[in-house]
Amino acid sequence: MYDTNTTLVSQTTLPKFSQIAIDQVENAINEILSDNRKQLQHLLSTQHYSWNNLLYPLEALDDRLHQYWSLINHLHSVADNEALRNAYSTCLPLISEYSIEIGQNTALFEAVESIAKSEDFKQLTTAQQKAITNALRDFQLSGVHLPDDKKKIFKKLTRELSSLSNQFQQNTLDATQGWIKHISDEEQLAGLPEHARALAADTAKQRGFDRWLITLEPPSYLAIMQYADNRELREEVYTAQCTRASDQGPNAGKWDNSQIMIDIMEKRQQIAAMLNYQNFAELSLVPKMAESTTHVMSFLNELRDAGYKKAQQEAEELKTFAADQLGITDFQPWDVGYASEKLRQQLFDFSQEELRPYFPEPQVLNGLFNITQQLYGIKIKQRTDVDTWHPDVKFFELYDESGTLRGQCYFDLYARLNKRGGAWMDDCRGRRKLDGATQTPIAFVNCNFSPPIGEEPSLFTHEEVLTVFHEFGHALQHLLTTVDVADVAGISGVAWDAVELPSQFFENWCWQADAIPLIAKHYKTGEALPDNLLQKMRSAKNFQSAIFMMRQLEFALFDFRLHSEFDKEKPNQIQTILDEVRQDVCVLPIVPFNRFQNGFSHIFGGGYSAGYYSYKWAEVLSSDAFSKFEEEGIFNADTGRQFLHNILEKGGSEDAMDLFVKFRGRKPTIDALLRHEGIKP
Repeated sequence: MYDTNTTLVSQTTLPKFSQIAIDQVENAINEILSDNRKQLQHLLSTQHYSWNNLLYPLEALDDRLHQYWSLINHLHSVADNEALRNAYSTCLPLISEYSIEIGQNTALFEAVESIAKSEDFKQLTTAQQKAITNALRDFQLSGVHLPDDKKKIFKKLTRELSSLSNQFQQNTLDATQGWIKHISDEEQLAGLPEHARALAADTAKQRGFDRWLITLEPPSYLAIMQYADNRELREEVYTAQCTRASDQGPNAGKWDNSQIMIDIMEKRQQIAAMLNYQNFAELSLVPKMAESTTHVMSFLNELRDAGYKKAQQEAEELKTFAADQLGITDFQPWDVGYASEKLRQQLFDFSQEELRPYFPEPQVLNGLFNITQQLYGIKIKQRTDVDTWHPDVKFFELYDESGTLRGQCYFDLYARLNKRGGAWMDDCRGRRKLDGATQTPIAFVNCNFSPPIGEEPSLFTHEEVLTVFHEFGHALQHLLTTVDVADVAGISGVAWDAVELPSQFFENWCWQADAIPLIAKHYKTGEALPDNLLQKMRSAKNFQSAIFMMRQLEFALFDFRLHSEFDKEKPNQIQTILDEVRQDVCVLPIVPFNRFQNGFSHIFGGGYSAGYYSYKWAEVLSSDAFSKFEEEGIFNADTGRQFLHNILEKGGSEDAMDLFVKFRGRKPTIDALLRHEGIKP
């Protein structure tokens, strides 16, 4: 029998990635699920239910499953292969089935409800009460009150949705890695900085090519879009990227997500209707901060109205510059990044590439951890004796001022084959109370930066520095929680439209003159970032900020309108809604073959369906929160501890707005965001 308890899942030891046998994953999952079902049946056999005899042991069952599956899910994202993909795809429906089975268990719902209605409920901690309240809400959202025949339909839809989302992600990954451009003529790389050329050469070498290789991985793709003088090359790479997993472009019809998106939307709307919601967007808001679909749309439109005119001005300035200075009179999407970089250099005498030598990975991480210590009193130490899934992975432990271990974190920062794109933080293990001890939380921080080349360390752009701070901000909320109830500890139970608060908030230190010296030193000389370069970087902070805001609003409005208005009877509705949104917010050129939506994993393969607006929503919270540090000092330890105690440590144990008000002293406004982005004074 496969021993899932001792080899891989433990309350006190780290995961043993090297011991994961992919051919035994299905057996392990079936064993855990079977045992959980037996244990649950035993727990429900009592007469009087309490936290200690039902919810606490149930938490242990959930945790064992989560700990094992989090490893498989993580490896599927960062070290994918055919065997792992098959195992993951086989087990995903089993877990989905189990999850909805628990959510629709009438006996369990009634048992939890009896605890909520008992006198004992008042004696429970705030976190325990919140976990119970959330659980009763989630039972409702799982269809616990549906008749048996509809429960079966609901379960089938949920299982199918899980498989469809997984297929969407797999197609997107395959499409991203299924296109390469072999370059043998160095003239084609004219304009690319030396770092980008070295990456292309290193990529070619690793994959068995000579000379240079361009891919759609972010470090390679973005370098071409920003710096390649060869306009035809920019067009070719842009076309490949914006048509991934679609019916257009060089791989048209291969890995096509078009029908999958329709199927996902149909099933989401069916689920919403079964639960008596008008649409999936309305259903999605139940556990969020936003009060209604009207509230969300009003919020997004308010931001649109505040920034649209400035975005138009920025776009016209860019088009005029491209025509007058670059000779590009028929301005196209593949010219945007290139012309923007040239305009940035002209306006500010500044390029992101100039910053790379000052942001070597070791210095950035050292500064990141230094700032964390100053704000929260947390000391971070690296360990090198840890089993990981790749030699590049680093591991760190977080200790508080009393020397107590608060959390542990894996950093996987470089792009590579069989790793999905983007950047994200994920939960490896959550905090919860054990008999006489506390389970230490563990996080994964994942990015896709250029790896070290030769003897040189990985050198970051300032944008990539922002990304590291962003993802570690998520990790800090997960790792520094003091809540001992798993369902509301760390990132668990946090309202989805508040989950980006700690991450976006932490980015602010990357712009502060007093913080930059901690994260920026030349990788060869140790020289600090020169004042003139720092001032140029800060001056360029809000370059095209309104254009960027419109781009984010395009994603958010498309997502929310799609989940509010989708009607399977209307043909080509996904593209139609996206086109309408673009007419309202876009200020830059769009080509008809663009199929951005076919790779929009956030909403079709991730957790942001009808929730992409939360990036801007949480940005309002984060800007307003940071304004308190602007008033009281960016390294003010008292203010840092207030943020730690009221936001990071509380997790989802209290209402997100209540926690914000406790920290800030009032509800948030959009003023700080508009000021930080240079849209309004």
